Amino acid sequence: MKRVTMLVFILLVALLGGCASPASSDMQTPTGSSLLVSGPDISKRYTRADLEALPPIQSTFNNVAYLGVSVATLLEDAGFNLDEIKAIKAVASDGYSVNYDPSQALGAQDIVAYAQANGELTADDGAFRVVLPGQEGKLNVRMLIELQVVK
Repeated sequence: MKRVTMLVFILLVALLGGCASPASSDMQTPTGSSLLVSGPDISKRYTRADLEALPPIQSTFNNVAYLGVSVATLLEDAGFNLDEIKAIKAVASDGYSVNYDPSQALGAQDIVAYAQANGELTADDGAFRVVLPGQEGKLNVRMLIELQVVK
């Protein structure tokens, strides 16, 4: 009898656990599919389609070609005056962040990527990533969810 009771209990827990999964995924925030560009007076959210509507740039890091929009173009589109920017902070969904001097991230080939040139970004890249050719890997933030501008 104890075995039957234990089996029923395990099945009940498994069923309830399965029922809880869809509800928890419905409650996830859309941060993985959108990018927030924020600063003292500006807060604008971009989807991939929004980024694709801006002039595309191809840039290469570690022999991988990426497609995206220049960081400078994105910040200007959000309403920032590039001459007033003192710093830029890139924030990843896992909490990792990097602070850039404008000279590090506003070059012509510095982009927020939304795809590889030959297809989608990898799962490790997330929906968006920073691509700064010639910079260290730790400065090329993957799983990008926000660019914070300091004026």
